[in-house]
Amino acid sequence: MADVIEVEGLRRTYAGGFEAVSGISFSVARGELFALLGTNGAGKTSTVELLEGLAPPSGGSVRVLGHDPYTERAAVRPRTGVMLQEGGFPAGLTVTETVQMWAGCTSGARPVDEALELVDLARRAHVRVKQLSGGEKRRLDLALALLSRPEVLFLDEPTTGLDAEGRADTWELVRALRDGGTTVLLTTHYLEEAEALAERLAILHEGRIAASGRVEDVVAAQPSHIAFELPDGYHLGDLPPLGELGVTGREVTGRSVRLKTSELQRAATGLLLWAQDSRVELRGLDVRSASLEEAFLHIAREQQREGEPVR
Repeated sequence: MADVIEVEGLRRTYAGGFEAVSGISFSVARGELFALLGTNGAGKTSTVELLEGLAPPSGGSVRVLGHDPYTERAAVRPRTGVMLQEGGFPAGLTVTETVQMWAGCTSGARPVDEALELVDLARRAHVRVKQLSGGEKRRLDLALALLSRPEVLFLDEPTTGLDAEGRADTWELVRALRDGGTTVLLTTHYLEEAEALAERLAILHEGRIAASGRVEDVVAAQPSHIAFELPDGYHLGDLPPLGELGVTGREVTGRSVRLKTSELQRAATGLLLWAQDSRVELRGLDVRSASLEEAFLHIAREQQREGEPVR
């Protein structure tokens, strides 16, 4: 698949010399969903604004669909959709009037009714924007971003304000768009959202990429966990040799044990076989793989400790 977003050595410096983006590089393939993550102030918004062509880079280069999105905006903008964190709609217009107004500025816009059906707002078509809930306004944001049937879709915190059902519906829609060939770049504070949707990601910290790659690879770099309570009358030394089970770390608080391992199946199987042979119950047993949230928090802490990007 050809790359439709290419970022090389990208920098963005604001007045006063503050460098929000410090020489980052990444690419996004056609039909891929790529997540750009980071703590507040990491440089996500500054990066996305450069990709959207809202400002020129201070250094490096950006290409979207083979063009510079700032200097060749006319070649890029009709083929992209942008969902900002806040839409800023005229409060007195109805939902239909808002979409009609936006469609009038969009080349080849899809029908208004179709756009509203996509985001489940058809039943609210004649309601004024000021009467919409926060979640409904986010759906309206998404409807406008999809009007042009974009080849590349930028989603900035798309499910903020949505309830669980609305978030699930949005995920389903985004997956369908990706499966239909749309390239999606997503920023989100919901790490479970990135884990559920993205194929690859980059985690920013202080303007640099601290980690990047396939989601499963970034997650797999973190240990899995097994937690349980020691059976009555047993001590940690009564367990099978933990090192032989692939356990790399342990925490013991009273009778509670928490093990870290990069070989979850091996460690869990060994413990369960020991419990079966010993005819004891491992109360409170909790076996879980690492998550993107754990990987993200680990990277953030490492960055704060080291004061420089992980290589």
